[in-house]
Amino acid sequence: FREQPIYSTRAHVFQIDPNTKKNWVPTSKHAVTVSYFYDSTRNVYRIISLDGSKAIINSTITPNMTFTKTSQKFGQWADSRANTVYGLGFSSEHHLSKFAEKFQEFKEAARLAKEKSQEKMELTSTPSQESAGGDIQSPLTPESINGTDDERTTPEVTQNSEPRAEPTQNALPFTHSSTISKHWEAELATLKGNNAKLTAALLESTANVKQWKQQLAAYQEEAERLHKRVTELECVSSQANAVHTHKTELNQTIQELESTLKKKEEEIEGLKQEIENARELQAQRDSLTQKLQEVEIRNKDLEGQLSDLEQRLEKSQNEQEAFRNNLKIFLEILDGKIFELAELRDNLTKLIECS
Repeated sequence: FREQPIYSTRAHVFQIDPNTKKNWVPTSKHAVTVSYFYDSTRNVYRIISLDGSKAIINSTITPNMTFTKTSQKFGQWADSRANTVYGLGFSSEHHLSKFAEKFQEFKEAARLAKEKSQEKMELTSTPSQESAGGDIQSPLTPESINGTDDERTTPEVTQNSEPRAEPTQNALPFTHSSTISKHWEAELATLKGNNAKLTAALLESTANVKQWKQQLAAYQEEAERLHKRVTELECVSSQANAVHTHKTELNQTIQELESTLKKKEEEIEGLKQEIENARELQAQRDSLTQKLQEVEIRNKDLEGQLSDLEQRLEKSQNEQEAFRNNLKIFLEILDGKIFELAELRDNLTKLIECS
């Protein structure tokens, strides 16, 4: 086999509900072995877990993956190739921290391997023959995944007594707040695009207005020149009818120019209205930006409150555990006293009978 386990631990395995994307669905009834495998041929690291003969985790580690601790005994990571989010519930915080350290270590190794592979491709100018890492390349059995040395030396515990770390709901507010932030970011990006388009249209309209003003000035100069020409013709020409006809044509031309000028003025008013709309959109974008900042601040406050509640819950659980231990000690002392009183009663009864 070209793949060998390099680190193993035991944990309860969960996957995110594909329908709601919020709730966790357990994929193992009890704690199972979760192992890191290394493929020396393809220089690939994978996380694999089997429940009997069924592979419930088959995740190839990539440089863009992140393992997140959502509580003291629960962690999760997203696998885009498998289109799911995996969750692991450990029996102790130590096992969770160890698994997270290994995840970071192998993630860095995968990044270095990817960089080396890219450098090799650039040097050799040959296409990569790496196959998809999401498929199981070697046959695996439950016996092929061994536990760590610490777990092999630890005595086995029964299924009922094995502690099971349930997934907390920490990821829910985080997912919800992340969804809101993405929504506002999308809205902001849309507004920025619209603002850019309106700005370009405004610049183009401003250039058109300048051009129309120049045309208008030219038309006015032409009209004045025509009026002067009409006056000159009326004074100079002896042919009144011809001058009158030419004057009528010039008047029609002037009317057409005035009509064109009126249309241009209406277009200028429309452009002004578009500028006002662009300003309103700019104000809306600023308002949405402020709301997004407020949402981010509120998310940070919620995360702080959530952390405080977790600390208080842990403190309460520790106090309850201490109270149970004290109560057990007291019950043991009470049982001893009752036993001594029973012996004393028996001795007194014997003395009475003997006397």
